[in-house]
Amino acid sequence: MFDVNEFILKKAKELGFGDVVVLGYETDRRQVRFANNEITIAKHWNYKKAQIFVEYEKRLAATELTNFDEKTIEETLKVLLSSVKSMKPKEDYYGIAEGPFKYKDIPETFDKRIVELDEPNVYVEQAINAALEEGAKRVAGVLYTDHNRVYLTTSNDVEGFDEGTGIEISVRAFVDDVASGHGTSSSRVLDKFDPEFAGRKAGEIAKMVQNPIEGEPGKYDIIFDPLAFANILSYMSWMASVFAVEAGFSFLAGKIGQKIANEDIVLKDVGNMPNGYGTRKFDEEGVPTKETTIIEKGVLKTYLLNTSYARKYKTETTANAGLMMPRAWNMYLEPGDYSKEELFQEVRKGIYITNVWYTRFQNYVTGDFSTIPRDGAFLIENGEITKPIRNIRVSDNMQKIFENIVALGKEIYQIHWWEVDTPAFTPYVLIKDVGITKATK
Repeated sequence: MFDVNEFILKKAKELGFGDVVVLGYETDRRQVRFANNEITIAKHWNYKKAQIFVEYEKRLAATELTNFDEKTIEETLKVLLSSVKSMKPKEDYYGIAEGPFKYKDIPETFDKRIVELDEPNVYVEQAINAALEEGAKRVAGVLYTDHNRVYLTTSNDVEGFDEGTGIEISVRAFVDDVASGHGTSSSRVLDKFDPEFAGRKAGEIAKMVQNPIEGEPGKYDIIFDPLAFANILSYMSWMASVFAVEAGFSFLAGKIGQKIANEDIVLKDVGNMPNGYGTRKFDEEGVPTKETTIIEKGVLKTYLLNTSYARKYKTETTANAGLMMPRAWNMYLEPGDYSKEELFQEVRKGIYITNVWYTRFQNYVTGDFSTIPRDGAFLIENGEITKPIRNIRVSDNMQKIFENIVALGKEIYQIHWWEVDTPAFTPYVLIKDVGITKATK
């Protein structure tokens, strides 16, 4: 792939492009899907692609190639040049990172055993059996294994290579048509992958949520399961990007240095997190990834930046360059000192939400949003779960959610599935006075 990268870079420079970034990918992904307690589909994808970013007199464009013959590459670049010349310059573009850089290996991001894994089905069976043992009647879900290689070449003397693996499972368990639970496990190495945990949790929740009653609207103290709060953190990762701020898609605009959360809240993006599903050695300009504190003691400290935005704001890049805009790698909410049991004991009347989906923003700038609890949701009375409930919606405001966090669990869970695109490390979270409305039927 480095040969392909170098050819693309050479031809792009010959055509007159300025800044050029070429990211080559080799991906080997396996999928095992299961339903009704049985494996139903197994798939295997193996593909290569090259993503290309180019700049021509402050005009920016990007494209992707899967065919690497020289004629295709040259024709694609010529079309790209023709297109980019018709664009208006981005006057506040200030270039890409200047290399070279040295990269350190990051622990727990590559496991040869995942590459050589012959029977991923055994992990599916473990998850299914664990859910059934907890009382589930039907179990469904999906398991993925990943082996990725990334090859980076830029016009600013940067060359980098990264290789990583991953394995993850998402498990849904059912007792009847309305009683369901969800559990996940994600890891870059086999030793920290726990499909039985995912199955047990899904089955346990499904059994608890039988015969739910209608939920009532109002203000409640809410305990968010890590699976549920990870969804909120995933949206927070997008809003922390300076691109979202400038585009009018973030309630964080204009709030650097202001208090936006409870003073105990520390939220980070950690690109070099051991075992993080989003971890990589370098961002998409080649800057070595690092830990960036977004919120410290409740105060917004920075947006996520690439080199161009950092130069615009006269600061340093946070090593969060995506090909066209800054992005997060792994969101990390620092834990508190409560056990799960102690969190529940803090609630006199509230709700435990185990999962959410269909998160939608009524107003990105103010942060007003709603999201629908999925799977188990339960009334909490005097520290105890009393009844499962249904047909409710969380309707509130992002800043208010973070300001009203009153307690955090001491155990951290990594969450990554199709509703949580940016991996999130989060504990159980207790938030006071959360708005609950009736879900639309």
